[in-house]
Amino acid sequence: MKLSHSLLAGFVAASTGLAAQAAITADEAKALGTTLTPVGADKGANKDGTIPAYTGGLKSAPGGYKAGDGIRPDPFAGEKPRLVIDAKNMAEHADHLTDGTKALLQKYPSFRVDVYPTHRTVAFPKFVTDNTAAGALQAKTVNEGRSIEGAHAGFPFPIPKDGYEAMWNHLVRFNGQSYEAKYRNLNVDANGRPALATEGMSVQDFPFWDTARSTADTYWRIKLAYTGPARRAGEALLIVDPLDMGQKDRRAWSYLPGQRRVKVAPDLSHDTPNPGTAGATTFDDTFIFNGSMDRFDFKLVGKKEMVVPYNAYGAVYQSRQDDLLKPNHLNPDLVRWELHRVWVVEATLREGKRHVYSKRTFYLDEDSWAALASDNYDARGQLYRAGFAYMAPSYDLPAPYTDMFGHYDFVSRIYSLTGYIAETGGLRHTKALGDREWTADSLAGSGVR
Repeated sequence: MKLSHSLLAGFVAASTGLAAQAAITADEAKALGTTLTPVGADKGANKDGTIPAYTGGLKSAPGGYKAGDGIRPDPFAGEKPRLVIDAKNMAEHADHLTDGTKALLQKYPSFRVDVYPTHRTVAFPKFVTDNTAAGALQAKTVNEGRSIEGAHAGFPFPIPKDGYEAMWNHLVRFNGQSYEAKYRNLNVDANGRPALATEGMSVQDFPFWDTARSTADTYWRIKLAYTGPARRAGEALLIVDPLDMGQKDRRAWSYLPGQRRVKVAPDLSHDTPNPGTAGATTFDDTFIFNGSMDRFDFKLVGKKEMVVPYNAYGAVYQSRQDDLLKPNHLNPDLVRWELHRVWVVEATLREGKRHVYSKRTFYLDEDSWAALASDNYDARGQLYRAGFAYMAPSYDLPAPYTDMFGHYDFVSRIYSLTGYIAETGGLRHTKALGDREWTADSLAGSGVR
């Protein structure tokens, strides 16, 4: 795989990131905002122009959007696909498809990939790009890549030198400073029957991006209050992830209304089946990857042009559940795909560690650092699950948004969709809650029976 020329100077080809990495040099940082975008993407177009040059992203709302509304109109609703990929012509485009995409095309004749013109819509507030440039000279990984130091309110590694740095950019990706959404998680079984796994209210907070703080030791917090199905109503969950994941690890608590008390929940991580998807995915499948990197060695392979879900406003905001969820896969009519450059990171299970996946490949969008796809393999080396995140930037903030995502299980032949918000009011960027709202004591009040 050929690396982008502008990143060769900073790339350590065989590195797995086990040693602590120093910050980039001042000479390397000069590329930010010149040949690279302020967050480290290649600024120019690709050779044939199918990926355009970056011009700052989409920062204005299309007609019909009401300020403060959680539902965002599709800016590209009138466009037609420039290319349709199905099982018949898949071989012609195989180099631009993930293994999971190819497996879906091979397995299900009704599956196809509609490739639309590429739009590099990701944009950020000025403080994000300013802080990324300023902090890039100080940020470093420690604890075998599992923790970071010297970063706040900016992407820590815009010019990554190993897989851990690239994955940290994904973990702390910019979603605004806080948001809330009423959501549904849905599973479709092998017979094509959809079922509600969970639904409720999600509040997420990102102290890492809080400019009112001079620093932060936590990068992500989530509070979930379940309202359905009936057997889960009233339960609540709180998770807090630190930047020093290598030493402090995740903290999590759950509230069960039948017991009327909050309990420490130490197992809400790694390959524990996620009750939020009725066990259809692991906890670290969340957002394509989530949590500690202690069970895998992460290798930065390089950058590649891949067809991935992108500007998927139709699926995220305009769809109806019954139209979107079809037997075997999401309705291809409602899913927009585009050609984008992505960072490829390979994760291999460490010797002596346990996980249901032996190997994972992640595809990180160069413009947002969000993971847009994953291929996950079992102990036999066979493809087990494929994950996809459906990018639909919040042009009103501006901020990327990839928190509707799904996984296809090639063993059980079911698939899951997490964070469906189109019929529940969408997504609202909000003011961050105070720190006292993120304690175990606050959790009991979140559950409602």
